[in-house]
Amino acid sequence: MKLTKLFNEFFESEKASGLILIFVTVLSLVFANSVWQTSYINFWQFDLGGHNLIHWINDGLMTIFFLLIGLELEREVYHGEMSNLKSASLPIIGALGGILVPAGIYLILNYGTNTQSGAGIPMATDIAFAIGVLSLLGNRVPTSLKVFLTALAVMDDLGAIMIIAIFYTKSISFVDLSIAMGVFGALLVLNRLKVHNLIPYLVGGIVMWYFMLHSGVHATITGVLLAFAIPFGDGGDKSPSYILQHILHKPVGFFIVPLFAIANTCIAIGDNWQSGMAHTSSVGIMAGLLIGKPLGIFLFSFIGAGLGLCALPTDLKWKNIIGAGILAGIGFTMSIFITLLAFDDTSIINDSKIAILISSVIAGIIGYLWLNFTLDGEVEES
Repeated sequence: MKLTKLFNEFFESEKASGLILIFVTVLSLVFANSVWQTSYINFWQFDLGGHNLIHWINDGLMTIFFLLIGLELEREVYHGEMSNLKSASLPIIGALGGILVPAGIYLILNYGTNTQSGAGIPMATDIAFAIGVLSLLGNRVPTSLKVFLTALAVMDDLGAIMIIAIFYTKSISFVDLSIAMGVFGALLVLNRLKVHNLIPYLVGGIVMWYFMLHSGVHATITGVLLAFAIPFGDGGDKSPSYILQHILHKPVGFFIVPLFAIANTCIAIGDNWQSGMAHTSSVGIMAGLLIGKPLGIFLFSFIGAGLGLCALPTDLKWKNIIGAGILAGIGFTMSIFITLLAFDDTSIINDSKIAILISSVIAGIIGYLWLNFTLDGEVEES
């Protein structure tokens, strides 16, 4: 299977970004638990235009992250793994299991409590971290496994985006939402008129983001909508979609996502942090990511193949799919993002973040070891 140039670029940027994420996360935790703890934590609460820095990062810069995810998803639909229904079915069905089973496990433990809104937390996969760990295995990783994990993670994020839009919207201003959707409609008209200049789309995207922010629907949804409004054309290197995706790779991978990680992992870990891990919410997050993810992805994929709904690539074995499912348990960025939407209580948020970090580290280590064993002797296709 031959990978496209842009997929390779995406994969390589996510790989490097994942390694950087590990470094900045550790650095942030060190500062947050050092003699500079108060100053460091207060820095992220600095008010800028009526909102603190974390708010601008989470609601502003992360919109650009979702724009990149949307552009990659669009490319997958038109030219990539998901352009062929048979090929797309495996990661789509696997992602469905990776969303439903973790959420189900979480709800079993938290239904009827004040933390049941956290069911979306173990649904997501951190693309950068997962690919970063996969890259450590070098050229022993088959091309189809790279594509499967990437498509799976993108579909997971799409599922998380839909969950955010539907379940984490507390109140809606229909006037602002109508204006935002009106702008989106206007951009779609520009697309149909074959306007390929990126400037009106980016200006329209900013206007759409502003009204979406005030509508009650999370503003980052704007990124995905904008991605599908931008002309894809033939998908070549002259198309607006390709140009913008190429431009965004490095700023998103090496600035926006690491900045999000730094800002949202400034967690002051108390002496009794272990007690927070016994809370049903923390247990639900860890069980969802470490058990629910690989179980759901494998079972749904295996059953789907058995029913003829999808097919396992010839160069992969089911044990490789289990390994990809374990790596999908690295929730990190998206899981933390949903945590901030699900909870208002600072202590629950911090406990959830710690549970996510622990689960992501464990999933990364076990996933690496599992694939290191199961991929032994296999080589990447040319």
